[in-house]
Amino acid sequence: MDTADTTHATDIKTTGRRIMNELMGDGYVEKKDQNRNSFNDVIQDYSEEVCFGRVWARDGIDRKTRSIINLSVLTALGRPAQLAHHVEGAINNGATVAEIKEVLLQTAVYCGLPAAGEAFKVAEGVLRAEGHLD
Repeated sequence: MDTADTTHATDIKTTGRRIMNELMGDGYVEKKDQNRNSFNDVIQDYSEEVCFGRVWARDGIDRKTRSIINLSVLTALGRPAQLAHHVEGAINNGATVAEIKEVLLQTAVYCGLPAAGEAFKVAEGVLRAEGHLD
């Protein structure tokens, strides 16, 4: 890899880390780095470079729309831990409680009631903890 390629990869990773802090709050990346080690650093780099530095950095759709897509996908895949983080991110990206509710209801149509029911429980817990629900 030549110097230009290394610089480009570093720029993409820096962009990814910046976007992660914008989405999840200041200090998120630094906190995440506390769990980085010689084994998991490759997956950490992959997430920062590909997911956030390349995909989330694209202009094609806004962050709120990306968040809504992620809520649907994570519900369909049955990933409650990741869904919790993305519910929080969706709120940070401008999604309303009503929109999140509708997204999860829509997933029930295509993913089934068990997947959506679990997603509602996860989202309700996050929204309540963050003060978005009574």
